[in-house]
Amino acid sequence: MAKKNRPLSDEALLLVARRFAVLAEPMRLRLLQTLIEGEKSVGVLAETTGGTQANVSRHLQTLAEAGLVGRRKEGLMVFYKITDPSIFELCELVCGSIGKQLQVRADAFR
Repeated sequence: MAKKNRPLSDEALLLVARRFAVLAEPMRLRLLQTLIEGEKSVGVLAETTGGTQANVSRHLQTLAEAGLVGRRKEGLMVFYKITDPSIFELCELVCGSIGKQLQVRADAFR
């Protein structure tokens, strides 16, 4: 049974909308999916996701500004990791739901 939450203020709803806007970009989702495995350098993230280093860096900056990832420098290399653990739950919830929808569609075409 779903929890009964109090209605959010307009300010809180704006923050929620901004969070979903950050997550509405497929490359950012790819980056988060890769970072679920653990901390990675920008170079590894670019290679893994198929993006350019400049593009990946730009998306990582957006994720960092939203508080979803954090970074650390080691010499000339920059490493990123997920800093908001709620992203694991959100990904599991949404990915699980999408997986079920895709299975229902696949079953309908059999």
